[in-house]
Amino acid sequence: MEAKTNKYDKPVLTLVGAGPGDPELISIKGANALKRAKVVLYDALVNPEILEYAPKNSLKVYVGKRANNHSHTQDEINKLIVDYSYKYGNVVRLKGGDPFIFGRGKEEAEYAELHGIKVAVIPGLSSATTLPALKGISLTSRGISESFWVLSGTTQNNQLASDIKLAAKSSATIVILMGRNKLSEIVEIFKNNNKSGVPVAVIQNGSLANEKTAISTIENIEKLVEQKNVGTPSIIIIGEVVRQHTEYVCEYLHSNLLQNQIKENETSHV
Repeated sequence: MEAKTNKYDKPVLTLVGAGPGDPELISIKGANALKRAKVVLYDALVNPEILEYAPKNSLKVYVGKRANNHSHTQDEINKLIVDYSYKYGNVVRLKGGDPFIFGRGKEEAEYAELHGIKVAVIPGLSSATTLPALKGISLTSRGISESFWVLSGTTQNNQLASDIKLAAKSSATIVILMGRNKLSEIVEIFKNNNKSGVPVAVIQNGSLANEKTAISTIENIEKLVEQKNVGTPSIIIIGEVVRQHTEYVCEYLHSNLLQNQIKENETSHV
């Protein structure tokens, strides 16, 4: 255990989930925790507008990690948590989505507790459930899907998560985080399970003004994602419930309207 030489004997670390991006989707409790923070350590997926909840004179430290671009290693982040906690007394660790859903929040909490720091956790809205809901997709829907899986698309070794092969055999709705760069592999797995016609939605920057969405089938999703330039960070939603997506519904209604107009025109010329 590291020596504690700074002035605060009873420091507090609060792990706060910032939600999927929209600054209004953070919880009231999370916003209140930020208002009391002396230091905020924030991730790449945190909307900078959320930092406005923190006092102007608080220290705000970016510790974001993106694929192949880490500002700090996890070990360095852990040490910063301990150092700032004892130096300033009240630290908020602000993480995108929910800290305990592919956010390594548990690791950071255990490290802080090991060093004598009291830890509080304020959950956040995960993109896995929030973004589908914002698009009118019910992950479970009577007569369509009785359950859903939430998976990471990429392991810490940058390999495709093996659980996706199991998920592809299921009738459940599949939600994959951190899977955009593995889309080709994911598509191949679902094709091998005779699911080429299953609907898919890929959503980048969900809940934000610069959101991009591609909605198609397993067979055609890669081509559409490229056409619409849908990049990262994205979530992938696979399953029949994707037909509830607002874009799919609009296209369906538009198609029916055109068909009805064609029939009316044909009738009027008889």
